[in-house]
Amino acid sequence: MSVKKENKISGFHPFSTPVTHIVLPQKFTCPFHYTPHPLCIIASEEIQDYLSRQKQWQEELNKGKMFGVLVVRTETGRIGYLAAFSGILAGRNIHPYFVPPVYDLQQPQGFFKKEEANITALNERINTLENDTHYLNIRQKISDINQKAGQILADAKDNLKKAKADRDVRRKNPLTEAEQADLLKESQFRKAEFRRLKQYWEKQINAIQSETDRFTLQIETLKEERKNRSAALQQKLFEQFQLLNARGEIRNLCDIFKETVHKTPPAGAGECAAPKLLQYAYLNRLHPIAMAEFWWGNSPKTELRRHGYYYPACKGKCEPILKHMLQGLNVEENPLLNDLHRDTELEILFEDNWLVAINKPAGMLSVPGKADIDSVYHRLKARYPEATGPMIVHRLDMATSGILLVA
Repeated sequence: MSVKKENKISGFHPFSTPVTHIVLPQKFTCPFHYTPHPLCIIASEEIQDYLSRQKQWQEELNKGKMFGVLVVRTETGRIGYLAAFSGILAGRNIHPYFVPPVYDLQQPQGFFKKEEANITALNERINTLENDTHYLNIRQKISDINQKAGQILADAKDNLKKAKADRDVRRKNPLTEAEQADLLKESQFRKAEFRRLKQYWEKQINAIQSETDRFTLQIETLKEERKNRSAALQQKLFEQFQLLNARGEIRNLCDIFKETVHKTPPAGAGECAAPKLLQYAYLNRLHPIAMAEFWWGNSPKTELRRHGYYYPACKGKCEPILKHMLQGLNVEENPLLNDLHRDTELEILFEDNWLVAINKPAGMLSVPGKADIDSVYHRLKARYPEATGPMIVHRLDMATSGILLVA
């Protein structure tokens, strides 16, 4: 591939800053636990400079978005980088500076946009029916008549009980056969009257209910159609995400997520920065060298994200995808899955009947993580089997060494 041909790769950016003195990493970044490589930091700074000059995006960027950088080598040995953003930026998922999405679901004539329009039309029909004046009036009428009937029947039932109690009192006195027969007739009459009253109100309610049922049936039918069309659309969309790995193997999202607990891809799967970057690199015969993702803008409401900080790839959407896409690359081991200190003696700095202060080494967890690997808690639980409570008073990050206090 000539330099001229390489320049046609629109997403490829040569470094503006001299980087020839920087040693390339021997292994590709573990996206779930990493320290950004110097090349990734320089590339990220160049992307951030570009973002700061895009005044038309500032309002949206202030809300916060995840960006990714992938340092790559061309077939002729040139070093540069690719840039990507997660999701959509400024209402679009294609911008010249960034790599394109794995699948462009915003194509105007594509199946997604067409079916999305059909589902939107269904939503509008449902909304129209649910807010129809006649429908709302008869629903209110049903509510009113149910309340009225309920009160009338409750009063009638109360009177029925009072009449019975009165008859029971009268039966305690000596009665003639005729008087006993009269009491029985009165009881039967009152019960029959209550049944007729109940049937009358049921008939009134049913007459109005049948009118509301016509609307309800239409609404429920449309909602079921919307549900089925949405599920089918999502399935078809996931099948369009044909994801490559370094070996040239292709798997779609449905196939990848079959191996997960939930079996189906979550919404937005395949639209994060990392899959976009790797897909574009493989398609353009660019060799991935290192990767990093950083947050730009304010922190979202649902989680803590700091402006300019680097973050690992998300586990829910990206972990199954990247597990496939990284095959064929020589990837760094995830330290979270390794017991680096299984043979390291835990140094105790202070100990009495109540407290222990230990020197936690870098690379050891303070408390157990998702993977069943060594931690300070495991060590001390074994050392003090009779200890109660959580024991760990505070935490230090896995990569951080320092004094840890234990109760």
